[in-house]
Amino acid sequence: MEAKRIIVKADLEKKILIKSILPDDIETLPWAGHLGLKLAYKLLPIIEKSKTTLIFINTRGQSEMWYQHLLNIEPELAGRIAIHHGSIDFELRNWIEDALHTGQLKAVIATSSLDLGVDFKPVDTVVQVGSPKGVARFLQRAGRSGHSPHEISKIYFLPTHALELVEAAAIKEAAKTNNIESREPFIMVFDTLVQYLVTLAIGDGFDDKIIYEEIKNTHAFKLILPEEWTWVMQFITSGGDSLSAYTEFKKVVKDEDGLWKVKSRQLAMRHRLHIGTIVSDAMLKVKFLSGGYIGMVEEYFVTRLKAGDNFRLAGRVLEFIQVKDMTVVVRVSKQKNAISPSWNGGRLPLSSNLGSVLRKKYNEALDKTHQDEELDAVYPLFLLQEKRSHVPKNDELLIELINNKEGFHLFAYPFEGRLVHEVLAALVAYRLSKLLPISFSIAMNDYGFELLSETEIPMDESIAYEVFSPVNLTEDITREH
Repeated sequence: MEAKRIIVKADLEKKILIKSILPDDIETLPWAGHLGLKLAYKLLPIIEKSKTTLIFINTRGQSEMWYQHLLNIEPELAGRIAIHHGSIDFELRNWIEDALHTGQLKAVIATSSLDLGVDFKPVDTVVQVGSPKGVARFLQRAGRSGHSPHEISKIYFLPTHALELVEAAAIKEAAKTNNIESREPFIMVFDTLVQYLVTLAIGDGFDDKIIYEEIKNTHAFKLILPEEWTWVMQFITSGGDSLSAYTEFKKVVKDEDGLWKVKSRQLAMRHRLHIGTIVSDAMLKVKFLSGGYIGMVEEYFVTRLKAGDNFRLAGRVLEFIQVKDMTVVVRVSKQKNAISPSWNGGRLPLSSNLGSVLRKKYNEALDKTHQDEELDAVYPLFLLQEKRSHVPKNDELLIELINNKEGFHLFAYPFEGRLVHEVLAALVAYRLSKLLPISFSIAMNDYGFELLSETEIPMDESIAYEVFSPVNLTEDITREH
């Protein structure tokens, strides 16, 4: 009999004050982009009047740029502001957290490295730069301020481009109506199961029959089949059919006591260092020539550097010297201009919850009966869009065809998020290629996608229906992959 599930929830309403930082003139903000530096000056009075401020930035590369820009426009922040993200050395991150708690630091620019953790002491004010692309993530970050059930959490939203003002209005409404993304548990994730078994084997070992029954009783693996369990065991003991020729994949062996264990000290150490399920590029540690680590950068970024090139990390400008023993050797540079590393983990897709509310706000943008100051601010742009093209309603899909020196462009705006648009763009391109000989380059963002071709893209009513019809959607996607 399946166990009964009970949700325990406190009967209280957490008060969250959300305030958008609006431009003096909507033309100040671009229609696209992700930096938001044009409104950085509006943060200065917020930082000054707060005892401590946490400024959340979506990506690590962007956070490095913001740190340097704030120092450029307000040099008096030197020594009172720091930067915190996952590629900064662990000891330096700990010092920054302590300095923020003690009041030594006035503000910290952070990524998701500080939006979790119940042990992190509260701050006065939180600022979110750019759309967090999800309601739950935004409220989680807001909770860093007023970190108590009966206090008010205060968070400012600073848009990086004009259309993010609409996202701000959507986040406000979603938070008010408690329209928060659900956290669906993952099931049958075999890479996690493999790591769990190897971890047990590094410890006291495990009995495969006992562990199989234990795993079958979990929600994540209650559907596992005996042949799938056999494959998992084969993978960790011999590397499976494809890797059996390589001795390094023969990790787990049966001991004299009948338990499966990892005997190799080298394999055990490698497992401890590599354990985790976050997929990223190979990371290289960054070390000063004089000694001491400062953080990490991805290997692909380092391959583009030449000796003498300057880049930013942990708020410092560093001169690249060489890569030695898989470590990036640097010295402090006196140059002011430098490139900022980019990390592949910085792409945040729009959640389906926020996407549905966002489309609703687009419909309300031209309606003067709403109460959103953000929509009032962006109203001139929507008037311009309605004049030049169209603002799509809930039951409409806007498609724009443009011809310029780059070629023939098809823009479609489903407002379903980057990940959905990535699939839709490939599907539409595939369907068009069946109708006529044509090739495309594809681009997408959270609002829509673009197909660019060197030849004209015909789009009458019959072709539009054929290309964008949901009929045989599954069949087409399967064939495409």
